[in-house]
Amino acid sequence: MSAAAHLDATFAALADPTRRAILARLARGQASVNELAEPFAMTQPAISKHLKVLERAGLVSCGREAQRRPRRLEARPLAEASEWLARYREFWEARYQRLDALLDALQAGENKGRGRLRQVSNPAAANRPKARRGNA
Repeated sequence: MSAAAHLDATFAALADPTRRAILARLARGQASVNELAEPFAMTQPAISKHLKVLERAGLVSCGREAQRRPRRLEARPLAEASEWLARYREFWEARYQRLDALLDALQAGENKGRGRLRQVSNPAAANRPKARRGNA
């Protein structure tokens, strides 16, 4: 499977909230299908279908302990997805830094403009009598 196909499978598997919850449970340690099904209002076959999707994406592996087949989290696909997202995080952080600089410049300009408005609309100046034209 190509790197792009692995990434597609990882994101497709992560798109479902039930599968994300299964991964969160497996992050605490391995578990059987019955243990994984406990918190959900769904059948064991439904959980098994979710596990198949996670296994195809490489996010979960199945072990064997006597007759028990515990599932465990495989971190590599999550690390690959995180690396892919990190590239875009850097892009957006650079954009946000430029936006912050622009907002700072606009606020600085606005504050200068407010200072001029305060001088023009000074209350002391408003109370002075206005000179009339032509009546000297």
